[in-house]
Amino acid sequence: MLQLSNMLMNQPILSLRTGTEVATLIKPIINPHNLKIEGFYCQDNVDRRELILLPQDIRDALPQGLVINDHDALTEAKDLVRLQSVLALNFELVGKNVRTTSKTKLGKVEDYATDIPSMFIQKIYVSQSILKSFSGGNLGVDRTQIVEINDKEIVINDLEAKVPANARAMA
Repeated sequence: MLQLSNMLMNQPILSLRTGTEVATLIKPIINPHNLKIEGFYCQDNVDRRELILLPQDIRDALPQGLVINDHDALTEAKDLVRLQSVLALNFELVGKNVRTTSKTKLGKVEDYATDIPSMFIQKIYVSQSILKSFSGGNLGVDRTQIVEINDKEIVINDLEAKVPANARAMA
């Protein structure tokens, strides 16, 4: 099941044990090397600390919020040794420029869709310039089309040329 990024922001984190909201999800931690959500920054409801929720600690994703066993599933960043290199990158996907391998600028990442069970980002949605958006709207890019991700931009394979509807097939 794919979820848009705004469904993963500002969500309550609910405790299965107490039945109450224990934290609020702030934003995902994205690994740019494989476009996987490695965790989520969240704010503790008790003392307002910034903690991290790992995907394996999520029991269920409901319309009311994410469900975890208990508050103990939330961890401080310094305690997550394996995640330190990804945390240091502080990668933000939304707002990145998108261009093709032939250097054609397509626009900026406006949104993305995540496969919840695997936590891999499957699609990114690119907002194009006003002129391009009148003719074609937003552009959806599958993860298989991505060639490179760096600090400034995302490079994708060249888009296929559109064939006019009245074009004749070559025999």
